[in-house]
Amino acid sequence: MLIGDVARHSGVSTRMLRHYDALGLVRPTGRTVGGYREYSAEDVRRIFHVESLRSLGLSLKQIGRALEDPAFTPSVLVSDLIRWTEDRLAREQELLERLRAIDASAPTDWQSVLRIVELMRELNSTSAARRQQAVLAPSEGVSVPAELLAGAVLAESDPHVAGALRWALARSGGDGVAALDAGVHSEDVDIRRRAVLAIAEMPEAPGATAVLADALGDPDTTVRRHAALALGRHGVAAAVPALVGMVVEGSNDVDAAEVLGTLSQDPECADRITTALVDELAAPTADSATRIRLTQALVEIAGTTVQEVLRQLAHDDDRAVALVASALAGALEERSPETRADEDS
Repeated sequence: MLIGDVARHSGVSTRMLRHYDALGLVRPTGRTVGGYREYSAEDVRRIFHVESLRSLGLSLKQIGRALEDPAFTPSVLVSDLIRWTEDRLAREQELLERLRAIDASAPTDWQSVLRIVELMRELNSTSAARRQQAVLAPSEGVSVPAELLAGAVLAESDPHVAGALRWALARSGGDGVAALDAGVHSEDVDIRRRAVLAIAEMPEAPGATAVLADALGDPDTTVRRHAALALGRHGVAAAVPALVGMVVEGSNDVDAAEVLGTLSQDPECADRITTALVDELAAPTADSATRIRLTQALVEIAGTTVQEVLRQLAHDDDRAVALVASALAGALEERSPETRADEDS
């Protein structure tokens, strides 16, 4: 088969076939009387082998070694190819995200594009101070897209910079909840924590309540706490069990008790909260410190039922609990409307 026929059947150009010949990758078995290259069926099969290996990203030098060296180990080269490909994809994904961020900013001229590129460079700085400054004092006229801020939020480990990024994201005017969606479902627990904490700071954003409600079932306790505090502050009663659990565990228990107090302004919710706290007080696993925290949380709850519970706890077998309950009961009575009315009369 002459070189032109081989090119038509294989899809490899005659120029490339001559290049393969010059490199010794595929040399035609014979020559015609006129000196033209003549390829055998085995030569054509070798051409297809070369093309197959090229499709995997191998260089022509690597292909020559793979075809000629009997000691060549394919698995080693394949592993290297996987690593190189992963690195290349990571670089291309980073480029794609940058381009999307620029596109989302709706640039009107190249100067706007350059300002966004500068902002992205600053956000990738190794200096936490520079990253924070880039967020708090963006270039004039730059509309920072929510996607860019969300990506920075999910990657930021410095607490001060992270706080500035969350603040900027909440005020970006974009769909911050949607931009953080990948982080909410990440397998990396640190990323999930950052995502939920950011959403917790914009609870009125579309979709925020639903995402935070789902986060109450997250396997990570910190994620659940962020979600519970945010939902409770927004009046969502579904957060009550998690908030009571925080009081029991002693994790952000003061914040949890204050939020429970806010939720208890609804009488129906107040009864539910009081019942939950009393049940935990009676739990056989509750030690003295836990019962004191629960007693202190009770004083935040609205309603007259709490006063009766505290009076009973003032006679508790645990003296520390009894003393705390007695003091709190007295404080409640002093500030109750009935007491103030008696004093006024």
